[in-house]
Amino acid sequence: MKIRRLFETRDQTFSFEFFPPKNPTDVEQLFVRAGELKPLGPSFVSVTYGAGGSTRKNTIDLVGRFQDELGLVGMAHLTCVGHTQAELRAILQEFQARGIENVMCLRGDPPRGQASFEPAPGGFSHANELVSLTRANGDFCIGVAGYPEPHPESESRELDLLRLQYKVDCGADFVITQLFYDNREYFDFVDRAGRLGIPCRIIPGIMPIVNYRQIVRITRLCGATIPTELSSRLEPVADNPEASLEIGIEWARRQCEELLENGAPGIHFYTLNRSDATKRIFEQLRRSPVKTLLPSA
Repeated sequence: MKIRRLFETRDQTFSFEFFPPKNPTDVEQLFVRAGELKPLGPSFVSVTYGAGGSTRKNTIDLVGRFQDELGLVGMAHLTCVGHTQAELRAILQEFQARGIENVMCLRGDPPRGQASFEPAPGGFSHANELVSLTRANGDFCIGVAGYPEPHPESESRELDLLRLQYKVDCGADFVITQLFYDNREYFDFVDRAGRLGIPCRIIPGIMPIVNYRQIVRITRLCGATIPTELSSRLEPVADNPEASLEIGIEWARRQCEELLENGAPGIHFYTLNRSDATKRIFEQLRRSPVKTLLPSA
């Protein structure tokens, strides 16, 4: 099923994102974790794409298995990194052959050790080019990324929005935001996008903090910030995984409540391949007095 069809009947969607391990044993363990999340009734699940296609086979296999064996709506990520246009067309053909109808089109991060993004010879420099290629090479539903806080390479928030508009104009169906920990960033982003005339659904991306030192590294890479209130609570327990996890779950639950109460069209959870934190947040949201459209338990 195409994700855009879900939007026709659901005001809110709830989705999970995984990354494909390289080790076959870890792939099977991830499949088990995804199965543990199925009873939560996710609208769809997505699987990321390794740098230069390093996990391409696992990405395609996992999305296919999520759909075929678990009955979930799947979305495969695809990036420009290291690929020619011909290679990208071939990958899209693979998606079609596996029944994958939803694609998250991203430029992708520079490979490790490379200071800046460099397109492959005959490849693309920008995500909007990949969106155009995907739109022209199959009947896909296309998601793209949005940045409530400026992209690390961006000159300004205004240019970030213009680049988002390019992606939508080229055929994107919806937007999932980069992670953020201050909801004001999301609401401001949606407001500015609306004033620019971007019509797409903009789904907030939430990454529950399960490890403080890990999230510090992630936010530095993606340009997100950790609010002072949150960092002041986490820093004293940085070496205490259990305490960090409890704070992270509480913060994510409060974020989700406020987002949903104020009209966000759902939540996309960056799971970091862990099921426990997401399951606990779902359970807490179901008990919350805030009205949500979470699937019934």
